Amino acid sequence: MKIVVIGGTGLIGSKTVAILRRGGHEVVAASPKSGINTITGEGLKEVMAGTQVVIDLANSPSFEDKAVLEYFETSGRNLLAAEAAAGVRHHVALSIVGTDRTPDNGYFRAKVAQEKLIEASGIPYTIIRATQFLEFLGAIAAASADGNVIRLAPGLFQPIAADDVSAVPSSTILQYRTLSGNSPMSTRLVPPSFSMILYRKRRAGVTLGVTLEYEHGTGETPSIGKARGGIAEGRPPTPLC
Repeated sequence: MKIVVIGGTGLIGSKTVAILRRGGHEVVAASPKSGINTITGEGLKEVMAGTQVVIDLANSPSFEDKAVLEYFETSGRNLLAAEAAAGVRHHVALSIVGTDRTPDNGYFRAKVAQEKLIEASGIPYTIIRATQFLEFLGAIAAASADGNVIRLAPGLFQPIAADDVSAVPSSTILQYRTLSGNSPMSTRLVPPSFSMILYRKRRAGVTLGVTLEYEHGTGETPSIGKARGGIAEGRPPTPLC
């Protein structure tokens, strides 16, 4: 089976490509560097020839509200039009859990727009909605640092490993091996709840090269950690869910 993976060289895409190739599929790892550009349309017609499944794992290079919306709308229209013209039989896309419940988030609005394009395309599809990737937690927490002060929200959230997400597109394809006449499907990947504060308490010294003391905030006050010498002290957050 010929499968085109858009964003096939990224964090999730490269892992997905490897899994599919081990399964014996003909896989194209598509990216602008390989001459396949969903924004300009370059290479789409050629790569879609003989393709049965497209997996869209690409991400916007900018998270600014207007730019990210334009990216997913332009990329989605160009990609889905090329798929329809080539007779692609199944479209798989990666999205985010809760996008439709967070309208104030510009990135989430862009993902909702992408999903709507897929739903209106007439191509059988599967939308995989995942939570935040574990691999990004260090960068997210580091972004909360202000000098030697770390401010962390007290709420729990539910990250997932990239390896677990990457395995889902291939299992989706196996489940829908007979591709004609598929009903639209969505899959939610939600692991157990997770505390960012506890993660940082265990990992921040490694990530930032400091030892942290945490003071758990209440209500809307952010949790605060101060970099000090000695052993990290503090108390765990109270679960909010």
